[in-house]
Amino acid sequence: MPFSDYKTALVTGASSGIGAAVVERLSREGLQVHAIARSAPNLEVLAARTGCIAHVLDVTDVGGIARLAGEVEFDVLVNNAGVDRPNSLLKASEEDVDLLVDVNLRAVLHLCRLVVPGMVARDRGHVVNISSIAGAYNFGGNSTYHATKAAISMLSRQLRIDAFGKRVRVTEICPGRVATEIFAHVHGDSAETYERFVKGFELPQAADIANAIAFAIAAPVAVNIGHMEITPTLQVPGGLSTARPEQPPA
Repeated sequence: MPFSDYKTALVTGASSGIGAAVVERLSREGLQVHAIARSAPNLEVLAARTGCIAHVLDVTDVGGIARLAGEVEFDVLVNNAGVDRPNSLLKASEEDVDLLVDVNLRAVLHLCRLVVPGMVARDRGHVVNISSIAGAYNFGGNSTYHATKAAISMLSRQLRIDAFGKRVRVTEICPGRVATEIFAHVHGDSAETYERFVKGFELPQAADIANAIAFAIAAPVAVNIGHMEITPTLQVPGGLSTARPEQPPA
C-alpha cells in the first residue's frame, strides 16, 4: 500500500468542499498534510479537526508556493483549487479570462514545476489533478473554464511522459456535478442557487471524490490509475444542437 511509503501531501483549495474532504481523508491515512487556501478561518477549523498544517496562501502567489516547495518534500500533490466565471467567450471580460487561466492552469503548472522534480529525484510520488468533465465535453456558457480544464487533462497525460522511468504516478479526477459550495461561490449563496443545482438531485459528496483519490493513491505502486470520471448516476454529459440560420446566405 503506497500510503505507507508516502509521508507528506500538499492540497490546494483546501478550505472547503473537495479540498477539505481530501485533507481529512489523507490525514486519516497518517500523512502530514499541508493545506493551502485563502480563507484563514476555514483553515483554522480544518487544522483543529485534522491536524493538518495550514497555509493561508493564494495559489497564484508563485513566490509563496516556491518557498513552501523549497521547505518541504511532498510525496503527494493534489491540485484542487479552481474558479469559474460562467460565460461564453463572446461575453467574457479580460479579468475573467485572466483569473481562470491564473488559478485553473498557471498555478497548476507552477506547482507541478516546483514539486514533481523532487518526486522524480526520489523515485516516488503521486500527482492528483482535479479537472472536470468540462475538459472533455462541451456545454454552454463556460468557454474559458472548458479551455483551462482541457489543458489540465493534457498536462496530466504529459506529466507521465516527463516522469517516465520513475515511480511517479499521475491521476486525473474529472468530476461532474458534486454537492459542494462551488455553486454558491460562482452563482451566489442563495436559495435560487441551491434550488437550481443541489435540491432534489442525487449527487456525489465531496467525501466520495476524496475516497476515489485515496483509492488511486492506495493502489500498488506498479499501478497507475490515470483517469477517473465521476458523475452522478443520473447525469450524462454531451448533446447535439443544430440551428437554423436567422437569414439565408447572400
